[in-house]
Amino acid sequence: MSKDSSAIVDDKAGLRGALDLSDAEWRRVQPEGDTVEYTFVPHTDGVTYVALRQSSDPGGVVLVFTPSEWDAFLAGVRDGEFDRPE
Repeated sequence: MSKDSSAIVDDKAGLRGALDLSDAEWRRVQPEGDTVEYTFVPHTDGVTYVALRQSSDPGGVVLVFTPSEWDAFLAGVRDGEFDRPE
């Protein structure tokens, strides 16, 4: 049986519900307008995760990143991997 490589895998489903975001200090990426917000969330497993959400929908989907995933994302931003094509 072959594995479907296009299947979506939510490897943080269990973790997302276990993170306490009630006292999170969300930081906006841009000071005005609809933007994303992020916060650092310590967990009982000793890891501080990064949570990311849309500022216009604070009760909506929250993405969770491990420290190494967040570092890789920031490195990609710095290297221009997410720049719009000219």
